[in-house]
Amino acid sequence: MSFVRRAATVAAAATALTAALALPAFAHVTIQPGTAEQGGFTKVAFRVPNERDNASTTKIEVSFPTDHPLAFVSVKPVPGWTVKVTEGKLPAPVKTEYGDLEEAVTKVVWEGGKINPGEFQEFEVSMGQLPEVDSLMFPTKQTYSGGEVVDWSEAPKADGTEPEHPAPLLKLVPAAEDGATATTPATTPATAAASASASAAPSVTPVAAASSSDGTARLLGGAGLVVGIIGVVIGALGLRRRPSA
Repeated sequence: MSFVRRAATVAAAATALTAALALPAFAHVTIQPGTAEQGGFTKVAFRVPNERDNASTTKIEVSFPTDHPLAFVSVKPVPGWTVKVTEGKLPAPVKTEYGDLEEAVTKVVWEGGKINPGEFQEFEVSMGQLPEVDSLMFPTKQTYSGGEVVDWSEAPKADGTEPEHPAPLLKLVPAAEDGATATTPATTPATAAASASASAAPSVTPVAAASSSDGTARLLGGAGLVVGIIGVVIGALGLRRRPSA
């Protein structure tokens, strides 16, 4: 019985440690996929999990970059949510292959719906043309039914560690060479403009949930850690109980 108690205690401690390490990563507002090609168009989803047990998420406000503005932005309707796309004048005109860009989307707000505890929702956006920079930040405010507002707006730290409230970050990589297969869904300017017009008339098309393979990998890794620790304990206890010659 003493052996069983010790093994159970170790397993519980290892499980708690694994959960503590994994949960903070699940709670962040992120952008999926996290990588796109420079100079192209892409479709992304802002993945918003509810990290409160006693309140629902009721509003999401995403700010778009003005230093590297996006000429084409359209949104996919989300059943139960209303969306407002705000355009504003840029601090200075930005030259693009389509001419000088003086105004661009500065903010997109979804509200009226509800993300309950233990759930998440994805808000899809088609956008371009992506600039030739390393990354784009999309500071996001998450409002809860109790009035709390969580500001996901912190930039990555210089030492590589993650801040407490990181902003959704889209990493940009050089475009694939001619003949190579692009990994990011591309959209032409004409298609993006048509999509923007279509978004004005909300449909009932549900938002497809993206794969949660990142969470599965973390949980499998945690399970492996627990099994390994239990094996070590069993081996150690077996050696201590072996009768001496």
